[in-house]
Amino acid sequence: MDFEVDADTRAIGEAILRFVEREVLPLEDEYRGVLSSERTMFQPDGRFVPQVLALRRQVRMCSAELGYYNLFGGEALGGAGMGAQAMAHIQETLNHRFGPGHPLIQTVVLPSPFTNGLSPVLRHLDAGVFARYRDSIASGDKTLCFGLSEPDAGSDVFAMKTRATRDGDHWVLNGTKQWITNSPYADYAMVFAVTDTDAAARHQGGVTGFFVDTRSPGFSVPRVISTLGHLGGDTGVVVLDNVRVHDDHRLGSEGRGLSVAMDGVNAGRVGMAATCLGLARWALDQAVEYAKVRKTQGVPIAEHQAIQFMLADSAMEIYAAKSMVQNCAWRVDRGDTATAQVSMVKAFATEMLGRVMDRSIQVHGAMGLTNELRIEEGWRFARVMRIPDGTAEIQRRTIARQLLGGRADL
Repeated sequence: MDFEVDADTRAIGEAILRFVEREVLPLEDEYRGVLSSERTMFQPDGRFVPQVLALRRQVRMCSAELGYYNLFGGEALGGAGMGAQAMAHIQETLNHRFGPGHPLIQTVVLPSPFTNGLSPVLRHLDAGVFARYRDSIASGDKTLCFGLSEPDAGSDVFAMKTRATRDGDHWVLNGTKQWITNSPYADYAMVFAVTDTDAAARHQGGVTGFFVDTRSPGFSVPRVISTLGHLGGDTGVVVLDNVRVHDDHRLGSEGRGLSVAMDGVNAGRVGMAATCLGLARWALDQAVEYAKVRKTQGVPIAEHQAIQFMLADSAMEIYAAKSMVQNCAWRVDRGDTATAQVSMVKAFATEMLGRVMDRSIQVHGAMGLTNELRIEEGWRFARVMRIPDGTAEIQRRTIARQLLGGRADL
């Protein structure tokens, strides 16, 4: 196993950092009056104000024009086709350098690996249909959302109540989706619905995916869900009321929707773990630097053993997470079945980030409780990450099942 990052990948990572420093940070400074406060970023209903949406679109399209936005999209889709190891390095590098609290960086410069841009889920869309949408998605002009979760069907996907019934050359979708990232703003949605209730009841398929234009009659996002200290955001509730979708907009084979969905979710979990790794390194850097300059009892707090132990614990966990992420990405790039490993890195990295952010707050004392240093925002982000794309408990269930089935090669 050689986890050395090749020169080309390092060069691309450095180029993205320069792009952010040259193009994105100046925009954040110029529009600080809007971006620095949740009260100015969001409308009363929780949606981004138009100016924020316009800025995000500007950065997204600029990133796409320079070739960054679609780095991890498959070559067959028109992306650069960079693998899991490259994604892990670049996501770690980006988040380590800039940390949390940048509304024009997170998921804008580089989209979520499966919910936006040239998502691997789009491989399952009819080639002719995809060709009609490809350019607008690849350019960042149009965005997507991924509609799998429901009010009563998050971890238990077979509890899904959304139904799709065949009507000639069309399908008619009815139901409600919840916790759908980017749904208040998306132009297109990848929606999953039960098409065979008997098969779904037996947990033997029966779910089908569809590519839906969000302007379709009956498609609505009546509510934005504000989470953990935010006044708004990009997560919403989607209502499908007799939404008609042509059969050629089906994602993959009928009844095989969950396999299609997991094609994207697994890529997202590796990317999320790498993001958490980068943010944890950022948080530890803040704690180390503060410990060197903050004095108590006449000496820097870095000389106190209690502080040293917190720093050391964070460093050990970061090193463990980095080793796990690199090994998992290496397995994915080799084409190995890495179901257990993907679940391990998602659970460990997200939980690790929470502990590292918490220690960084503790090292900073009262200053850590403010958001002047953005550590408090990082802690909130870390707490959220333990739930999306499969909770930590679901990851442990997957790991245990793979282990008991003899499929967890350690």
